[in-house]
Amino acid sequence: MNQGKLYIISAPSGAGKTSLVKQLLQQMDNLSVSVSHTTRPARAGEVEGRDYFFVSVPQFKTMLAQDQFLEHAQVFDNFYGTSRLGVEQTLAQGQDVILEIDWQGARQIRQMLPDCTSIFILPPSLSILQQRLHGRGQDDESVIQRRFAEAVAEMNHHSEFDYLLVNDDFAQALTQLKSIIVAQRLVKTRQQQNLKALLHALLNP
Repeated sequence: MNQGKLYIISAPSGAGKTSLVKQLLQQMDNLSVSVSHTTRPARAGEVEGRDYFFVSVPQFKTMLAQDQFLEHAQVFDNFYGTSRLGVEQTLAQGQDVILEIDWQGARQIRQMLPDCTSIFILPPSLSILQQRLHGRGQDDESVIQRRFAEAVAEMNHHSEFDYLLVNDDFAQALTQLKSIIVAQRLVKTRQQQNLKALLHALLNP
């Protein structure tokens, strides 16, 4: 059985990453998203274990000290981390895994797991990014402006990623995202394992 493939998907807040990944999971099999740990409070509608594992700052720091995270980062006033054991177990089962993390986490993962594939999603313009941040209706103006400034800073790291997508037309961006994963599943090393019986039959008439 093939080892699963690890994908990093990053984007500035408001670029539509979460919506794209949600649709991607519905349309592709053998693909899952690693659920991160965070110290931020749950937002309305978020479910423990589905959206995040919500932990206290002391709990997070204990896990960090025990080297339980593949990567971790501080975003604004909160901590986020990716469970090492959870990702490794899923990949070992042959399932592809998506990490939705920022550029800091992506950099850490690439150093440890250079075979991963990283994708960065851009908004079509700064004005549309502003509209999307306001459209959430969850934050006051000062928080929105801080998120906007952070988004611009995040986009400065786009060149560190393997692929760049622009989420202007949602359907097109989704198709492009799917195409990357399909192409990765067709690389020779994976296909030689998947098609072992066929190749043996073809090459031994």
